[in-house]
Amino acid sequence: MGLISELPDMAMPLKDGSHPCLILNADYQPLNYFPLSLWSWQDAVKAVFLDRVSIVEHYSQEVRSANMSMLLPSVVALKDFVPQNRSPAFTRFNLFLRDGFSCVYCGNDDELTFDHVHPRRLGGQTSWDNIVAACTKCNLKKGGRTPVEAGMVLTRAPAQPSIYELQAQGRRFPPGYLHESWLDFLYWDLELQT
Repeated sequence: MGLISELPDMAMPLKDGSHPCLILNADYQPLNYFPLSLWSWQDAVKAVFLDRVSIVEHYSQEVRSANMSMLLPSVVALKDFVPQNRSPAFTRFNLFLRDGFSCVYCGNDDELTFDHVHPRRLGGQTSWDNIVAACTKCNLKKGGRTPVEAGMVLTRAPAQPSIYELQAQGRRFPPGYLHESWLDFLYWDLELQT
């Protein structure tokens, strides 16, 4: 048996991607729910030493230098508040998030693409108010027609979401990994299993 395998967990070498740190705004709300606002342990330690964050929770794992040691932060809060009142970027990801990662015509969540409700050939713009998430099957069925012409019904009308609406939508999709120290700061719409 090698020396490493005999050491307690605290002394095991750290790997990239291990021990992610949840980032909270100065009001102790996550900066983002989907994707969850996380930093690597290296970025979190750097922010601590630059005095940009306060440590809220920590892991049992510690890091050491020649002069000191510290427990790795698992949750930090920014010292300066980051306003969340900006308009969300018009991206494919945010569009899918707005529409709940499902087709607005049939509700399917496979092979998503986007659809111009008012077709481009009829002057439809590529904007929040005219683009929706659609599965490939519905997109092909609709083609270059309006939903009415194609005999299809939108389950929700396209509109530009606020950053708060996207955050609320993101809480519907908890990530696969949640450290127990994060749970007091995350508010999901479904019961969490620990």
